[in-house]
Formats: sequence, structure tokens, C-alpha cells
Amino acid sequence: MLNPISDVLNADEYIKLALKEDISTEDVSTNAVIDSFRKGSVQLICKQKGVICGLSVFERTFKILDARTWVKAYVADGDEVEKGQLLAEVVGDIRVLLSGERVALNFLQRMSGIATYTREMVELLEGTGLKLLDTRKTTPNMRIFEKYAVKVGGGFNHRYNLSDGILLKDNHIGAAGGVKEAIEAAQKYASFVRKIEIEVENLEQCEEAVEAGADIIMLDNMPIDEMKKAVALIGGRAITECSGNVTRENVQAIAASGVDYVSSGALTHSAPILDLSLKNLHPVTEEE
Repeated sequence: MLNPISDVLNADEYIKLALKEDISTEDVSTNAVIDSFRKGSVQLICKQKGVICGLSVFERTFKILDARTWVKAYVADGDEVEKGQLLAEVVGDIRVLLSGERVALNFLQRMSGIATYTREMVELLEGTGLKLLDTRKTTPNMRIFEKYAVKVGGGFNHRYNLSDGILLKDNHIGAAGGVKEAIEAAQKYASFVRKIEIEVENLEQCEEAVEAGADIIMLDNMPIDEMKKAVALIGGRAITECSGNVTRENVQAIAASGVDYVSSGALTHSAPILDLSLKNLHPVTEEE
């Protein structure tokens, strides 16, 4: 996943929606106290330890409001930051600094929180060879930003959306009439370049998936002992992935099962934000 700001048109669409949500007609508070251009500066301060992510989106939010705004960053995406650290300074029209503050921080705090949570889980898996994946359990209209944050934290992206790969889940299996039937239908429909992944819930389904020729078998919500048996049953005939309630608390135990990948929706749906703040806003002269 590329830095979302490298695809400005795509990123801008979602940033503008967020700005429109926060400023439907005008920023009444700001317009009430300042009615014309006045150059100012404000500091981005870190309020807790974590991994910073989303600086380009943070900057772009202000630039959409006024292209003359500039951000001087003292850190880069992926850097570990500490409480009290000065991360950046934003300079521009004070009205823009005030009106863009919340939206810019919302993006930055959310993305940094995901990167921080992901980094913690990746560190727990260090030395196991197990790769950590995200899921499609993302905030609506935030997927491009949240999946980028997972990568900054050291994780890997699963499919981006429904057009990106075949993953047959329990309801697909139900609709097709069974594991074998679902895989056979997918094999007939899909191009030979597409892998077919299927979700299984027990050893019986796992064996059926192997025999039907699935490329990737996802072990969903299986107890660890059963996962170990499933990995042995598959015996390298398919790539293995484990999913279902994977968190910081149990990911190390899951690693011992022998699966190739582990996917965690918690990376995007349960990561707390990283606390950041814009402080010390003040007017500056044109010479500064």
C-alpha cells in the first residue's frame, strides 16, 4: 500500500469529505474572532509514546483549505515518538490553522494509533516467521489511510477490497452448498492467476478444502490445538492463515500453531488513537 498522499486525487476525496463534515457552511467560532488573513504558527506536540503515521495526510488537510500553508516536520512516518516531543510546526493563515485542526488531528491520531498497535503486535511475533495481516474491518472511507498505517507499523495488507482477491467465507460456502462446491465454482470462474482462499471452521472442512485444491486455507476461530492439527493435515499443500479474535494478548500463542499468516481485525477496529495536540498558536510576522 502506497502512502495515500502519493495518490492525491484519491486521498483528497476522503479528506474533503471529512472537512465538509466538520465545516458544513463556515467555521463560526473562527470567523467570529478573526475576519481576515493573519499569518500564524502552531506546534504539533506528542502527548504519549507511540509510532507516528499520517504526516502527509495531516499536511494535505491544511493545504486543501489553503495551498499556502506549510508544515515543517521534525519526524517521519514510522518514527517512534515520545510524550512531550515537538513533532512539527504548521504555518499559515490562522483561520486555516483553526478550521483544519480537528480534521487534521483526527487523521493523524487515528493512523498513528493503528501504526502503534501494529508495531506492538509485530514485535511480539519477532523471530517466529509469522506475518501479520490486516482485514477489511476498517472505518468506512478510511481504508486507504488505515491500511497504510498497518504497513507503517510493520504489518502487511490482506486484500484491499472485494475486487482484489477471492476469499470464500462461511456464507459463500452456505450459498454454494459446501466447501468443495464453493472451491470448484471459484476455480471455474476465476482466472488461473488468481489464488483461491477459503475459510474453514473445523478439521473436516479443512480436509475437504485441501482435497478440492484451495490455494490458501484460513483457519477461523479454531482453538490452538485444533489449528496445530489442521496445519499438520494440510502438510504444506496450501498456504495457511489464522483469523478470529487475534489480539496482542493471544498472538504469541497463535504463532506456535505453525500457520504462515495471521490476520487481525483488531489492528484497525480496536487500536486506540495516539494522543497528539496542536498547541501554542500565535501570530507571526512575515519575516518569520
